[in-house]
Amino acid sequence: MAYVKAFEDAEFDRRRSEVGRLNESITNVLFMMSDEHSREIAGCYGNSVVRTPNIDALAARGVVFENAYCNSPICVPSRASLATGDYVHRIGYWDSAAAYDGRIPSWHHRVRDAGHDMVSIGKLHYRGADDDNGMSEVHHPIWIVDGIGDTHGLLRRDKRVREVARELATEAGRGWSPYTRFDVQVADATVRWLRERRERAAGKRWVLFSSMVSPHYPLIAPDEFYDLYADTDLPRPRLYAGADRPDHPVIAHYRERWNYDDHFDTERLRAGLTAYYGLCSFLDFQIGRILAGLEESGFADDTLVIYTSDHGESLGNRGLWGKSVMYEESCGVPLVMAGPGVAAGRRCTTPVSLVDVYPTVVESTCRALDARERALPGDNLITLAREQPADRVVFSELHDDGSMTGEFMVRQGNWKLVHYVGYPPQLFDLGADPFEEHDLAGRPETADVQNRLYDALYRIVDPEAVDRIAFADQQARIERLGGVDAILSRPDFNFTPLPS
Repeated sequence: MAYVKAFEDAEFDRRRSEVGRLNESITNVLFMMSDEHSREIAGCYGNSVVRTPNIDALAARGVVFENAYCNSPICVPSRASLATGDYVHRIGYWDSAAAYDGRIPSWHHRVRDAGHDMVSIGKLHYRGADDDNGMSEVHHPIWIVDGIGDTHGLLRRDKRVREVARELATEAGRGWSPYTRFDVQVADATVRWLRERRERAAGKRWVLFSSMVSPHYPLIAPDEFYDLYADTDLPRPRLYAGADRPDHPVIAHYRERWNYDDHFDTERLRAGLTAYYGLCSFLDFQIGRILAGLEESGFADDTLVIYTSDHGESLGNRGLWGKSVMYEESCGVPLVMAGPGVAAGRRCTTPVSLVDVYPTVVESTCRALDARERALPGDNLITLAREQPADRVVFSELHDDGSMTGEFMVRQGNWKLVHYVGYPPQLFDLGADPFEEHDLAGRPETADVQNRLYDALYRIVDPEAVDRIAFADQQARIERLGGVDAILSRPDFNFTPLPS
């Protein structure tokens, strides 16, 4: 196969000044996003089986953020948090039926209002075209369904199985899906936009948000990408045997609500893993096409390039599929960056998250953050990659379907705490236990670490108060929609259908 190749004021001001000098040469930003890409299924993250040469080449000429996270492991809230640079509990886009609507300023607004072109091609998963989402151009968007989204997900404590979950296993295999066809269309449009921009030779700076869907299910990969792994001994999911799966009640509720794994037998499991690996390579191929288009356009030398995903994919580990849990496979994301001001071949171990994209893009195009933006939780990724502060804390939260209670995660250094409102926490030492096989919560020998992480968590959020607010907001929306029976009468879907 051929492949196309938060600080004290004085310290804050000093770092911003340094960022300004670093970014003097940056004129454009190419932000590429995928959906449901587990960071461990990429060559630059140490996977020796998957073929992702284009992502790996981008990483080699820039920086790999080894410990990057989404701020909510589900599409719609994650993308709202990314856009606004703020945490879900502060912006109120809790779930898959509460999409970004332009109400809170985004980096899209900031770039466009500074006089630059802010262009979107592909999936947004915002509320709809009638909202001012900050874009100066929008091409081939995917919005949430009917501007309402997944209303079944509002029934978070419902024990009824989401019957559409069976599709994940039954559809797994080779071929083309609407999503892979859509991604080719997005890559085509992105390359075309870059070429036309070169031909127009416009002097304005631009930020191009190119957003594909792969490797999000359905687990159907085009033949040539499926065949890359059809005869490969792919890694079996970890902790897959029933006796090895965690028995935490919140995790068990999600597994029962979204009972994906009940429909996988040995053959279906093999097909699903093969297709997911194939979709990661298919995605990489489209990224390679876009990067080649950037090079051919003449913009490569003065464009900051960022690639990431909105969340990960559990891929059978612990008998879980999809996202919506706080394990690394789900809330961890790939994040690589290259371009002016970014040292080549660097690996950043400092934890980062998607809220860090906001200051990175704004300071790369508009130079300085305003007073409101300085209060946001993110920091410039260029600075973080260079300085790699050891004590930085990142945060993620979940208030969506399958989550019977509020879930809150903090990561600092090698340690990760997951707090479940009303249920036992989890504590992992990711340095010694990168696959989270040993929960150390509640042990005397880890009490000091657990208390330190709880202090960090409560400096960010009051989990119990936020949990009450989230459930109250969701209950109010259930009532506005006509109640539980009205929601259950609406069509259910396993993934957002493309616009007709």
